[in-house]
Amino acid sequence: MKKIIIYTDGGSRGNPGPSAIGVIFYNELGQEIKNYSQYIGEATNNEAEYNALIFGLEKFKQLFGKKLAHVSEIEIRSDSELIIKQLNGEYKVLEPKIQTLFLRAWNLKLDFKKVKFRFISREKNKEADRLVNEALNNTERAQKLI
Repeated sequence: MKKIIIYTDGGSRGNPGPSAIGVIFYNELGQEIKNYSQYIGEATNNEAEYNALIFGLEKFKQLFGKKLAHVSEIEIRSDSELIIKQLNGEYKVLEPKIQTLFLRAWNLKLDFKKVKFRFISREKNKEADRLVNEALNNTERAQKLI
């Protein structure tokens, strides 16, 4: 395994409001390995975006182990300009809740040979966005049944 590409997305209905994440793993050939969607509770859009990125890095270590993480190159692709520019050192991290999430992401990054953060358009992140909406819709349906 030379390189893994992880598409991440997070979203909130209400900002803050009910939130979810979507994460998809691809190999270097562009073949999907795994995908995840998860409801995360109340959060802002930016908190959800960070949680998706953190989930992706943590899930890699769970799936493949720390030893493989140390020799793997990871490329995180996200349509959140804010988090990508913060993690690339282009924007300051001013909000306290985001600072905590930033530090978690930054510390996780140290477990890998190389982690690259790449901003992509929403158009190129449709699958991760679909997973976010799927998790939010399933949660809303479950709540209506009660």
